[in-house]
Amino acid sequence: MKNTTRKITYGALIIACAVVLPQLFHLSGIPNSGAVFLPMHIPVLLGGFILGPLFGALIGVLSPLISSLLTAMPAPARLPFMMIELAGYGFFAGLMYHTLGFSRKKLGTYISLISAMLFGRVLYSLAAFVAGTWLNMEKAGGIMAGVNATVTGFAGIVIQLMFIPPLVYALRRAGMLDVFLRRGDGNDRI
Repeated sequence: MKNTTRKITYGALIIACAVVLPQLFHLSGIPNSGAVFLPMHIPVLLGGFILGPLFGALIGVLSPLISSLLTAMPAPARLPFMMIELAGYGFFAGLMYHTLGFSRKKLGTYISLISAMLFGRVLYSLAAFVAGTWLNMEKAGGIMAGVNATVTGFAGIVIQLMFIPPLVYALRRAGMLDVFLRRGDGNDRI
């Protein structure tokens, strides 16, 4: 129970970072900075690495929802797609790193990160395709929405690749990851 309470507390802090970090980027005055630098993705991906797949997915769903309610970003039309994409990021980062054991592989952090990034974008593209094709939501953009988002967010992807692995390594050296995901406690399994 103590571990679950701790995970909820850290999850809430990560969600708060996911709400505040995009605001800092928007203060920069750079047009469309959220879509370019993808600041909300960083805490969500870290949430998966730190807290595992289930909490990672929950952080991915709640971060854009809470941000939209408090700051009107993301816009309501984009919100469901971001919730799906970010849930995929958090879930898959935790799944690859902890449940599938990539934390024990030499380049496991990078493999987990890139896999999570691809998985999230595929989910985003599929959601846009379903919304555009089957739900007649032409503004969803279909599969090209995922391609366009990837091209627009290239700088953010580079930032994620540069900063997330060193942060994960530092957290692992500090023992932070082991606090939450000890083998055998059942919390690292999906």
